[in-house]
Amino acid sequence: MSQHSAAPAPTPTAVAKRRDWWRDAVIYQVYPRSFADSNGDGMGDLEGVRTRLPYLRDLGVDAVWLSPFYASPQADAGYDVADYRAVDPMFGNLLDADALIRDAHRLGLRIIVDLVPNHSSNQHEWFKRALAEGPGSSLRDRYHFRPGKGENGELPPNDWESIFGGPAWTRVTEPDGTPGEWYLHLFAPEQPDFNWEHPAVGDEFRSILRFWLDMGVDGFRIDVAHGLVKAEGLPDLGSHDQVKLLGNDVMPFFDQEGVHEIYRQWRLILDEYAGERIFVAEAWTPTIERTAHYVRPDELHQAFNFQYLSTHWDAEEMREVIDRTLEAMRPVGAPATWVLSNHDVTRHATRFANPAGLGTQIRLAGDRALGLRRARAASLLMLALPGSAYVYQGEELGLPDVVDLPDEVRQDPAYFRGAGQDGFRDGCRVPIPWTRTGSSYGFGDGGSWLPQPDGWGELSVEAQTGEAGSTLELYRAALRVRREQPDLGAGTSVEWLRAPEGVLAFRRGEFVCVANTTGESVAMPAYGRMLVASGEIVEVDDEAKVPADTTVWWTTATSGARA
Repeated sequence: MSQHSAAPAPTPTAVAKRRDWWRDAVIYQVYPRSFADSNGDGMGDLEGVRTRLPYLRDLGVDAVWLSPFYASPQADAGYDVADYRAVDPMFGNLLDADALIRDAHRLGLRIIVDLVPNHSSNQHEWFKRALAEGPGSSLRDRYHFRPGKGENGELPPNDWESIFGGPAWTRVTEPDGTPGEWYLHLFAPEQPDFNWEHPAVGDEFRSILRFWLDMGVDGFRIDVAHGLVKAEGLPDLGSHDQVKLLGNDVMPFFDQEGVHEIYRQWRLILDEYAGERIFVAEAWTPTIERTAHYVRPDELHQAFNFQYLSTHWDAEEMREVIDRTLEAMRPVGAPATWVLSNHDVTRHATRFANPAGLGTQIRLAGDRALGLRRARAASLLMLALPGSAYVYQGEELGLPDVVDLPDEVRQDPAYFRGAGQDGFRDGCRVPIPWTRTGSSYGFGDGGSWLPQPDGWGELSVEAQTGEAGSTLELYRAALRVRREQPDLGAGTSVEWLRAPEGVLAFRRGEFVCVANTTGESVAMPAYGRMLVASGEIVEVDDEAKVPADTTVWWTTATSGARA
């Protein structure tokens, strides 16, 4: 039967000196306000992250991606940046950031930080001056200010809608008190879009890149990487259906060709620095093939695979996305990436607990046992695929979304704007549990900024550590095996094996992965020595009984010990 054991810590030198590390890296996303609170104010912070770095080292990840911690009014959880060179006081200060980066490097971990170049906060100094100086201000040219339509300019300049709902334009009151120009914001009104046609914007962000590279960060995750350049003349969309992040068409405000020249300039800067620093694109594009444009050899290193994240727990559908992803990335020489959860979508332990077709933001708990079983299986499948994988904090604990948060505690700005995204992202942002007991299950001494559900402690790191069969120990074992097996990690293809309907089976050298997505046990060949499995596997002679919603790894090699 399957066995799981805690993974020994990788040696820092082995991690730090590994070339092309990003091609097969497992990158752990930390949402700082929900990871660990060091000062008891109920809000996670950089010092809290720093104290938990040994946990991430022992988990077996290669790098840590930090969601925004910059100075911000927090209108959109830090994705509204007022100062790109400062840490928001709720998270600490620049000395805390420096200590975190240094400690991570000593532990053999790399640090990737968020960069938000599509928009700033409306409290950014440029925008405040643009408002104060009035029409004709040169600062307004750094954003998209336009006169309105209609007899008195009372209508928005075009028909674009905000991703968060409502018009993508807000009219300002001019210094003399009269209604004036409008400014563009593809997200919240507190997030005005930069005008990347203005040279000062490019100059500023090249300087910001150097600031953090000089601090020692190992890379940047680029927020809304597809949105920086808008179509010339800002043409009407011609449709009043609310625009979603992942549509079927190229929009005049998304995925314009001009973004690629920006990233070619950025790549030149990154390549000046030693240590294989990287860029990761959050690029919502209509197709995987268009995503591949962002990771051509002279542009970015990786791009999130949102098509895979949006795929249901269905063998045929997943195989199609896997094949298309590998095929699209092969010509540009970039690694595929795989991700199941992040800070913007319902955790996959809850998505997979519900019927297919409900989208990536849902408010139903579903069948918790089924969701966890599928989540564990999906995680093993993801970690077996060629390329790089992303793990969102808490998914290694099997955390579900908290779907029953009272409306009065919600803080997602999309929740307060009628149309747009569903606005239930708070459910995946509830602070994670570290201990069985305590005011916030070890998150901090002063409660948590979002309420944690009863029973959260039984899913904690403390409760799962050393517990045979726990989700945490499954992840530790899988990440250790992934590092040890020469045929896992980087690669460009899989060899599909014959399997019953609803079962994915593929070979990578001497490694074999089988994922049963059906609701029934299936009999499969025992391909060799079992390495790790998400459920209990019974092997008799040369046959293995793989339970419903279970993934198992084998090796045909004859040496080595089982995980």
